[in-house]
Amino acid sequence: MKKVRIALVSPYPPSKGTLNEYAYHLVEQFKDKAAIEELTLITDKLPDGEMYTVEEGSVPVTVKAVWAFNAWDSGFQILKAVRQSRPDVVLFNIHFLTFGDKKIPAALGLMIPFLCRMLGFPSVVILHNIVESVDLSAAGITQNPVLRAIFQLFGTVLTRFLLAANLVTVTISKYVDMLEKKYKTSKVALVPHGSFDTPEEPDFNLPAGPKKVMAFGKFGTYKKVEHLIEAVEVVRQRTGEDIEIVIAGTDSPNRKGYLEEMQTAYAHVPQITFTGYVAEADVPRIFRESAVVVFPYTSTTGSSGVLHQAGSFGNACILPNIGDLKILIEEEGYAGEFFTPDSIDSLATAIQTVLQDEDYRKSLARRNFAAAASLPMADIADWYLLHISTLLQEGQKTKFPLSLKPSKAGITRPNIPTWETVGA
Repeated sequence: MKKVRIALVSPYPPSKGTLNEYAYHLVEQFKDKAAIEELTLITDKLPDGEMYTVEEGSVPVTVKAVWAFNAWDSGFQILKAVRQSRPDVVLFNIHFLTFGDKKIPAALGLMIPFLCRMLGFPSVVILHNIVESVDLSAAGITQNPVLRAIFQLFGTVLTRFLLAANLVTVTISKYVDMLEKKYKTSKVALVPHGSFDTPEEPDFNLPAGPKKVMAFGKFGTYKKVEHLIEAVEVVRQRTGEDIEIVIAGTDSPNRKGYLEEMQTAYAHVPQITFTGYVAEADVPRIFRESAVVVFPYTSTTGSSGVLHQAGSFGNACILPNIGDLKILIEEEGYAGEFFTPDSIDSLATAIQTVLQDEDYRKSLARRNFAAAASLPMADIADWYLLHISTLLQEGQKTKFPLSLKPSKAGITRPNIPTWETVGA
């Protein structure tokens, strides 16, 4: 089988663009795959003084930092880089706000997979959310009902452009059903999010010192920390537990200045740490030091990378049993203590339940580690390569039979042939 040349369009660390971590771990797998001849990373420009580095693997990796968030010419620059690198396929790791949080640059960016295909470069889109599943108010996009209707209309048009790519993969089974039903398409495949790291089974005992209750992500829209902080204060008053609150991450692009406001509003609360942006090298430490990982969400916008990370590092989780998180838990086997969104008392009770029952905390942690270990990113990378192989061999009319299908017992994993046996 001829080796394949791939161009990956995505934010990548140290860029702070959303989905940068997913791209990092996908590249970590791709750069050691025998099936790949060359990998070109087409990513966004960094501030002066910063630079991209990719650790050496068996596959040569070229970085082209050519586009910018909210830039109107990002599409032109990406297409120019694609034509220069001449890949066999262009893989897009994106969601609806990857190229901007302003309407025109965001829309222009989402047309790039279609334009790549028109230029003769097969395109595959890893789509992490769909407009039909996003609560536009909670996500901080718009509160105006008229603007929400307009956004939904434009979202439908842009989704049609995305579905003009050769293949769109999504991480949640519901998205496959929704896209197939609404858009009458057969070019959608389910490939789970996968777990970033597959370390050795961790020590599920906690380090000495205060028990750390951690939230990780981009905050200010549907992820808010006020109730988490206040719930921990309730637990402290009820139990006298020695608890440290750790808020790890940055503002949502749609809510700039939010965490600075929280630091001011809760300056009186003891033992609270706002870490700011967490570099990739520091992610394992942040999770391993935590007693529990809390998801202070009021809604969801896709599969949760944070839940997969928590599973990889053997964390117990405190979760709202809502939306895409609920589907992910049911299909992939994750576990957690649940709370009612917007209820401080419910969240406090959930945190207290886990922190005061060590056996229960460890059982949740072990279940999450087992769920994460069952879908490592190495396998997910192989599924993408098999889809790419099928696409290149059989063309755009392929039925793509390698989709994973959910069952009552969770994700049903296919018997995956090796790259060398595909088409043999």
